[in-house]
Amino acid sequence: MSHERGIISFADRKVSAVRYGLPAIQVLLFIGVVIAGVGPLLWLLKSGVSTSQDILRGPMQLWPSGIQPQNIPDAWNRVQIGAYLGNTAFIAIGSMISTLFVCTTGAFVLSILRPKWGPVITGAVLATLFLPGVISLVPLYMTVLKMPVLGVSLQNTFWAVWLPSAASAFNLLVIKRYFDSIPRELIEAARIDGASNIRLFTSLILPLSKPIVGVVALLTVIGSWKDYLWPLLVLPDPRLQPISVALPRVAKTTEISLQMSALFLAVLIPVVLFLVFQKQFLRGVGMAGGIKE
Repeated sequence: MSHERGIISFADRKVSAVRYGLPAIQVLLFIGVVIAGVGPLLWLLKSGVSTSQDILRGPMQLWPSGIQPQNIPDAWNRVQIGAYLGNTAFIAIGSMISTLFVCTTGAFVLSILRPKWGPVITGAVLATLFLPGVISLVPLYMTVLKMPVLGVSLQNTFWAVWLPSAASAFNLLVIKRYFDSIPRELIEAARIDGASNIRLFTSLILPLSKPIVGVVALLTVIGSWKDYLWPLLVLPDPRLQPISVALPRVAKTTEISLQMSALFLAVLIPVVLFLVFQKQFLRGVGMAGGIKE
């Protein structure tokens, strides 16, 4: 049975220092990664069920002296975490739908239809990636306050969050790159069969692009879930604010134990989403450069 050679040769692996030292280093690295990744979440859970006195007196204690499991339901009811999480989920789902619609259709035009002006648009989209987001913050905010042509204000509406997030240059280029890898023979065969552009998009391109569409959807949801500055500007109404904006505001009137419980509930959902869809996410990232023949 043949073994694939790694960075350490088979002769070096027979040396005692390498044979025993390498597994020890691997175990230490694994423990370090686990502590760095899971440690903050466990600390947040511990703080969420601790008393305010324990958090202030010994924030780094491994085990609290007093456990208050009712902190989590209290945070849900008294801090209205459920309502803010509902707003966050609604914003995230709307951002995902708008992003997928704009980016998949835009990538379809640039990659599959290939108009004459396509390279110019692609270069312009690529150029926007080199601009810091803060540069466009003020013009975008002024546009939301008074929409061109329509003359209406989108402030305190979810459209003010959904529409800007849909125009994501990074997601558009990632999906376009994936569309470029689809064999042209399949597209030409669909054309010969009489498929229209809409039929080609819905019946061929999208089914072949499920991995990358899933990756972009997951990244969009997580990015929208943790976004703070833009929802703070366009959603001043507390009844519409997501959890990322609401928590700093209610922290002034809420005891720290409930704040920690609310933070744990806010962080738990995106972590669970990633754990549930991690196989699809990793498979989509691995296939982003092309389609398996």
